[in-house]
Amino acid sequence: MKRLLTIQDISCVGQCSTTVALPLVSACGVECAVLPPAILSNHTGGFKSWTFADLTGELPKVEAKWVEHGIRFDAFYTGYVCESHIDPILSIFKTCAEKGAVRVVDPAMADNGVLYAGFAPDFPSKMARLVNGADYILPNLTEAALLVGEKPKLSGYTKGELESLIAKLHALGAKNVVLTGVSFSPDELGSAVSDGSTVQYDFNPKLEKMSHGTGDVYASVFAGAVLRGKTALEAAALAADVVCEAIKATDDDHWYGVSFERAIPFLVERLA
Repeated sequence: MKRLLTIQDISCVGQCSTTVALPLVSACGVECAVLPPAILSNHTGGFKSWTFADLTGELPKVEAKWVEHGIRFDAFYTGYVCESHIDPILSIFKTCAEKGAVRVVDPAMADNGVLYAGFAPDFPSKMARLVNGADYILPNLTEAALLVGEKPKLSGYTKGELESLIAKLHALGAKNVVLTGVSFSPDELGSAVSDGSTVQYDFNPKLEKMSHGTGDVYASVFAGAVLRGKTALEAAALAADVVCEAIKATDDDHWYGVSFERAIPFLVERLA
């Protein structure tokens, strides 16, 4: 069984980050180890306030123990991290990787045209350091534009503009790009999957309901599916299907997250 390490915060309430990654990667039949570089009382989307405990100082200590015990990982999956976490993460990539270890980077830092609360305007250039050398990156349109130094567009990308944006992401050092939030018509939403030479598309009917944490669900299923041997396009399609199932299963008054737990049987059946 493959062993994956996910490095992203723990938002104790909010169905995002590690609380999504651990169950969904595990449901894919992949051992999921966790390294939270920060702990928050709740996520920063929609809540008026939150606590933030920075664990940057613990990361080298954890790394040292893993090196001592010979603990290595077949894959790494990073999500919401801060600038101070990037150097320790890059070090762990080097010291705790099995030969050929896969790096999946979800540059979780922005949406709807703006950076998340707490990130400085120059943070995308810091996140780009994780993108360099990543086997797969999974930015949404806002994150993709910010990574390459462009002003994000909320909609209206042509196919040519999207593929130009993807080419610039490859130029940052990403081996495969999975660009989410792609749409060429008002009734569909999907992703563009590129290996640097070919761009393929996957679409689902657009659901009007907006839910926090869907990007984390997508990235977690994608990472688990890749470790199960799926191609990038297959993993992207499965991840999108699971997100749609989760959104449909989420009660209307459940505003702070998506009920991904109800979609786990669907995921397991699809992978069986």
